[in-house]
Amino acid sequence: QLDLATDVITLRGAGSEQTILSFVGQHSGSQGIQATGDNLVIESLAVEDTAGNAIKVLGARNVTLRNVRAEWTGPASPTNGAYGLYPVQCQNVLIEKCTAIGASDAGIYVGQCRQVIVRNCRAERNVAGFEIENTVDADAYDNIATQNAGGFLVFDLPGLQLKACRNVRVFRNRVFENNHDNFAPPGNTVAQIPPGTGVMVMASDYVEIFDNHIADNQTANMTLVNYGITGKKVGDTRFDLISEGITVRDNRFSGGGDKPRGNLGGLLARVVGAPLPDILYDGVVTPQKLVNGRLPYELRLAITGNGDATFANFHWAEITPAKLAAGDVAVDRDLAPYSHRREPLPRVQLAEHAPPTSGDLGATAIYRAAPQQLSEWGLFKGDGSTQEPVDG
Repeated sequence: QLDLATDVITLRGAGSEQTILSFVGQHSGSQGIQATGDNLVIESLAVEDTAGNAIKVLGARNVTLRNVRAEWTGPASPTNGAYGLYPVQCQNVLIEKCTAIGASDAGIYVGQCRQVIVRNCRAERNVAGFEIENTVDADAYDNIATQNAGGFLVFDLPGLQLKACRNVRVFRNRVFENNHDNFAPPGNTVAQIPPGTGVMVMASDYVEIFDNHIADNQTANMTLVNYGITGKKVGDTRFDLISEGITVRDNRFSGGGDKPRGNLGGLLARVVGAPLPDILYDGVVTPQKLVNGRLPYELRLAITGNGDATFANFHWAEITPAKLAAGDVAVDRDLAPYSHRREPLPRVQLAEHAPPTSGDLGATAIYRAAPQQLSEWGLFKGDGSTQEPVDG
C-alpha cells in the first residue's frame, strides 16, 4: 500500500495507459493508494490488481482524481477489490475522465461526501458502475455506465456518520446494457442488486435524474425504492428508509426489462409482469407526512417528459405472500398523479482554492476554475508592473 499523508500534493503520471502501478501479488495493506491530505491531485496514471480498494481518499478537502484508471485485469471475482475510486468523508471532490473496471462493489464510488462532481468517466464490468452514497450536493454527468450489474446507484444507508443523501443530480449520462452477473461477496448491500439494473435510487431525497440515455438493462431501466426492500434490519433510529422528492424528467428510455433477474427482479416479474416497465416505483410513503391523504408537493415523485416511457407503481407495502399466491396485487400504471414539473435542483459549484502566493506555482494544480484576472495567477513578481516572472 502506498500512503499519501500530507497536504498539497500532486501525484501525476504520463497517462493512464503509460504510467501503471501494478499491485499483482500485493501482500501488505488493504488499498493500492490511500490518501488523507487536503488539496490532493491524482492524475494520468493507472492502478491495477490491488488486494483491496484501488484508490481511497479519506477525510480530505479539495480532491481531484483526473484521467485515472482503476482496474482488476482478470475475470470478475468476489476477491477483486471492493472499490476502484473511493473518496469517503471528503469535501469538494472532482472526479473526471476516469475509468473503473472489475470492482466487486462499485467502480466509481462517492460516500459521505459534500460538494461532488463526477463527469466524463466510464465504469464497466463492476458490480455497481457508479455509486453516490450518503452524499450531499453531487452532480454526475456525461458519464458512461455499461456492462455492470447495476449502472448508477444513488443510495442512503443506515449506520453511517453522514446521513440523508440528498441534492443529487444525475444527467446527460449513458446507462446501457448493465447486464453483468453480480459477483459481489455475499452479505454486501450491492450483492442484492439484480443484474440488469440501469438506475436505482434507494432511500435518498431530492434526486433529479434527467436528460439521460437509459437502454437495454434487462431487469429494469430505472427503479425507485425504499431501503426496506433489502430485507435488512435497521438499528439506526434516525435513518429515513424512504426516497422523497425524486424527479425523473426528459430521459430517453428504450429496451430493457425483458429478462428480470435476481430475487427482486423475479418478484417484480410476478407482481408487475414481464417485460418490466422502464420506471418502477415502490409507492412507499411516510404516513405521518401526508396532508389530506397526499404528500406535500416538494416530497412527491415527479415524472415528466420521458417520451413513451412505461411506468408501474407496484405498491411494495401491500405485497404479502398470500396476495402473491392469489395473484391479488394491485399495480398502478397511470403516470397522471406524478406528471408535475418541479423546480430544478441547483448545480453543484466546487469551491475555488486560495490563489497561489508568489513563487508557489504548484498550487495552481488544485484549481477548480481558471482565475478571471491574470494577476490572480501569481506569475509575476510584485504587482506585476515589471512583468518579471517569479522564480520557476
